[in-house]
Amino acid sequence: MATSNTDNNAGLIEPGKPAPAFNLADQNGNKHRLSQYKGKWVVLYFYPKDDTPGCTTQACGFRDAEQQLIQRGAVVLGISPDDEKSKARFAGKYSLNFPILSDPGEKVCRTYGVWQQKSMYGKTYMGVARTTYLIDPAGKVRQRMDKVKVNDHAQAVIDALDSQGAE
Repeated sequence: MATSNTDNNAGLIEPGKPAPAFNLADQNGNKHRLSQYKGKWVVLYFYPKDDTPGCTTQACGFRDAEQQLIQRGAVVLGISPDDEKSKARFAGKYSLNFPILSDPGEKVCRTYGVWQQKSMYGKTYMGVARTTYLIDPAGKVRQRMDKVKVNDHAQAVIDALDSQGAE
């Protein structure tokens, strides 16, 4: 996957830079800090909205690839601006087996540069640009995937982890 190719990539975190810290609640109200995953690969993926077709396909792909990701020492964390109740419904409906984090004020989305101007049917609005960061066990961004294709994204992440030497 391309490291970067978006038109709005000014605020995106570049590979080699430290991944910014965060502290967000998941679908069960549990807090997650990036620092608690030190020593593991983190697949940090940002998605626009819970329980929409593309976001569901992407999340279910990660759910189904759980064992392959665990074998590579990776954890998956999804982030969108939806609230914890939305996250709980989404996770329950699709039996999601990883934390999906609520960023209702878009603070983390903005920090990672994924809160961008988008356009649909001639209208512009602000929203999440579907982006995935691979963060190494030391907390540095190793790869950024922009313009994600949801149908094969979990496999693309597994391939990227393999190319980075994750084990």
